[in-house]
Amino acid sequence: MKKKLIFIGLGILVVFLLLLGTYKLMNSRTYQVFGGLTDHVETNEKVVALTFDDGPSKNVNEILPLLAKYDVKATFFLIGNEIEKYPEEARKIAEAGHQIGNHTYSHRRMVFKSPSYIKAEIEKTDKLIQDAGYKNQIDVRPPNGKKIIGLPYYLNKNDRETITWDLEPDSYYTTASDKVKYVKENIKPGSIILMHPMYDDTSKELQAIEGILRELTNEGYTFVTVNELQEM
Repeated sequence: MKKKLIFIGLGILVVFLLLLGTYKLMNSRTYQVFGGLTDHVETNEKVVALTFDDGPSKNVNEILPLLAKYDVKATFFLIGNEIEKYPEEARKIAEAGHQIGNHTYSHRRMVFKSPSYIKAEIEKTDKLIQDAGYKNQIDVRPPNGKKIIGLPYYLNKNDRETITWDLEPDSYYTTASDKVKYVKENIKPGSIILMHPMYDDTSKELQAIEGILRELTNEGYTFVTVNELQEM
């Protein structure tokens, strides 16, 4: 009876550790089983990549003039079904010379999904991005940054990297001033900043973006796209 209880206990422990490991792997911003992953780039140059997730939306019409004001190129990770809703805004991003990345078609978490599902999510969105006029390499960012085996395997097989981030002010703060302070205190050469301005109807995110652009520019940083950052 005692041995049986020990084996049951060990079995429970093994299952717990497997589940914990799967959870940590799914949420890791710095590691995956297959292929390349970029959350930042090691460089001595004071360069950073500003990235936006989700959309496009009508907010693109406010974001683009703000970036132009500071002469900054950013990277927009767009959702396929949102491109279908706002094709003109997607075209404007491409025409302004910004990088467009793939944030899947549905924005569903790319975990425990079939290979055919993953392939359709990525390739359908690739086509929409190309139809919007974007001609360069299309990087991929998983929704919520979550991935385990299937998505990394597909990307590795197709010679593509997973793009994550190392600074995420929206995850910790709500006010624009706190977001700017967080980025200013944690920025380093080669960082990738993640922000979510597409569905902000208060303009707080735009205020945070402008504060980050202003403060980092004053500190001598140059903003580049993810592709440009990777070339360094």
